[in-house]
Amino acid sequence: MKNKLMLDLWRHVINVPPFLWEKQIARSKSKFEKENGVLSEEERLIHHFVVRELPVNGNPLSPELISEKLDIPTDRIKDALDHLEKRLTFISRNEKGEVVWAYPVTAAKTPHKITFDAGEKLYAA
Repeated sequence: MKNKLMLDLWRHVINVPPFLWEKQIARSKSKFEKENGVLSEEERLIHHFVVRELPVNGNPLSPELISEKLDIPTDRIKDALDHLEKRLTFISRNEKGEVVWAYPVTAAKTPHKITFDAGEKLYAA
């Protein structure tokens, strides 16, 4: 089923030919990158770390903790978090500047409880 798009029309499911949707996906990706920019390797590293660490820690993550764990200066961590937060799709911080959620997980209580394979329990953003 790799690289297939199926469309449900009443009682029928039909294959949508790739040439009809692949170009649209490329256009959408290009538009998103043009409007929002592309994440730097460091920003991607920070975001991935926060997404992995929130379920383990279960509490908001401070820039200092992230800095210590990734061995990146705190001021660069804060700058990267500012950029990620401005994009409104990757992270959100509390009034102390700690990362509370990083899509798709959050340390804030939501109606969406999740349990990971290793047993960590958290909420979905």
